Amino acid sequence: MKNEPWILASNSPRRKELLGLFNHPFVIMPADVEESLLPGENPSDYVSRLAQTKASVISSTNPEVILILAADTTVADGDEILGKPLDKSDARRMLRQLRGRIHQVYTGISICSPKNNIQKTLLCRTNVPMRDYSDQELESYLDSGDPMDKAGAYGIQNSQFHPVENFSGCFASVMGLPLCHFEYGLKMFDQHSETSIAGACQNHLQYECPVYDRILHGEQVG
Repeated sequence: MKNEPWILASNSPRRKELLGLFNHPFVIMPADVEESLLPGENPSDYVSRLAQTKASVISSTNPEVILILAADTTVADGDEILGKPLDKSDARRMLRQLRGRIHQVYTGISICSPKNNIQKTLLCRTNVPMRDYSDQELESYLDSGDPMDKAGAYGIQNSQFHPVENFSGCFASVMGLPLCHFEYGLKMFDQHSETSIAGACQNHLQYECPVYDRILHGEQVG
């Protein structure tokens, strides 16, 4: 059971990169689900619902799998959800809107064990302070193409654009997979990581995380 592969219900290269830090075998099996926002749905409910739905879809066709991980991430400016940009103009609008202000990133992760008929969903909410980048920097970033597949039209890990400053939350969550939340969730499934994931994450991202210990002890911080 220890080495039985997990399923990652996502095609995201960033989630694949981060989950690989656990040094546990996993296979990628993306879930194709409708991602439209429901009337009156807030960001936390939205990402939690999508993560749960993705995990359930994969679970329905893999009843003997020991563990499925699904996630969904969105950027929110107040109650306004900023998904992936439709085009370059839409990405420009988002980046101008977020510039020099604090917004929130919500990541829901759903962990499912079809074999044991258990599913748990966790939420990470992170405050993200954007720096006051210039119009020239913004346009150069748009020309790079990097914003187009990312919620909110930016990648926190982009070292050239460097969109965020004075950050003090879960860096991995803004990338799409809060690893310490996942490690905490594994305990509910009698699964345990043989890797010190907090250390591995910080080393990989070159980021000294101030919240990992609180997350691993069950606090709802991000």
